[in-house]
Amino acid sequence: MIPRAATQLIDRLVAQFPVVVITGPRQSGKTTLVRSRFAEKPYLNLELPDMRQRIIDDPRGTLYPIRATGAVIDEAQRFPELNSWLQGIIDEDPRAGLWILTGSNQPLLRQSATQSLAGRAAFAKLLPFFTDELAATSLFTNASTDECLYRGWYPPLFDRPFIPSDWYAQYVALYLERDLSQLINVKDMREFEKFLALCAGRTGQLLNLSELARDVGISHTTARGWLSILEQSFLAFELAPYSKNFQKRIIKSPKLYFYDCGLAAWLMGIREPRQIMTHPLRGALFETMVVADIIKRASAQGSDARFSFWNAPSVGEIDLIIEEGAAITAIEIKSGTTFHPEMVNTLTKWATIAEPNAQRILVYDGEEKFQFK
Repeated sequence: MIPRAATQLIDRLVAQFPVVVITGPRQSGKTTLVRSRFAEKPYLNLELPDMRQRIIDDPRGTLYPIRATGAVIDEAQRFPELNSWLQGIIDEDPRAGLWILTGSNQPLLRQSATQSLAGRAAFAKLLPFFTDELAATSLFTNASTDECLYRGWYPPLFDRPFIPSDWYAQYVALYLERDLSQLINVKDMREFEKFLALCAGRTGQLLNLSELARDVGISHTTARGWLSILEQSFLAFELAPYSKNFQKRIIKSPKLYFYDCGLAAWLMGIREPRQIMTHPLRGALFETMVVADIIKRASAQGSDARFSFWNAPSVGEIDLIIEEGAAITAIEIKSGTTFHPEMVNTLTKWATIAEPNAQRILVYDGEEKFQFK
């Protein structure tokens, strides 16, 4: 098992709260982590029909005999009344760290937990791998950038001999069949599949929801609802534009990103690494990989940093701005392998116009390192 950075955050929460809820996309490693970290606890997997039926039929008989030790309950959203039963148990025994819940369906799990377990539960996210976690893994350290963009960062692709294109085909099919049907009622699944692919083709780009809806052939309202589902499923996220005036952030168009560049690449029709080298969206995939890597690292650490981007047509764009307390970091991302001084022009202009004291970083696909003057 490849160690996960989020373990430290989870341990911190377990020491304080009776219930710790771990959410994240399907196949992000939640089950592997909790079964390893909490091996001494009983394990209930509610994905299994017999186990799910058992707790539905007799919740008291299932939960009360193990209340002294607590348990790991996988895919907890499959039994919506679970948290109401746990509330009664925790009121009798509020010790920290007894109950560990996981789920890939964030809305259902969070909604039931916040209603029944307010003040008793803490939440942590487990997203796919980021670079630091794979520093000792040869499949990552020996890979080219294009291979990383193609493979993506889901744990099964690093500990089992899957061909990424075959794995993503099954992953998307499972998502459409199981997770999506629990969240919304899609009348025409082909429309949603088209929507998913067109979102992937827009990763790393400004989001024009009206244009996206028109290309799919759905209403603007439907497109907004479907995009919200992708965000709740931990497949995609939006990045707000930077402004010192917070209200302006919700007026300007956000940028759309996928958490995993490999999934985005597969949805674009990429089936082998060599396709990426000359692909017109290679730069967008590279930017997606870098931005998602930074955000996944922050999530694993439980950071409350704020992320945004800056775009001024007359000056250019800063791909990622990180605000952590009073500290501001501006990051420009380029997919080229050769450094050119003009790569940092926008960073220099932005520092002059907006934030002269900000740390400035250029991330590019080369090996040389340079220092800003």
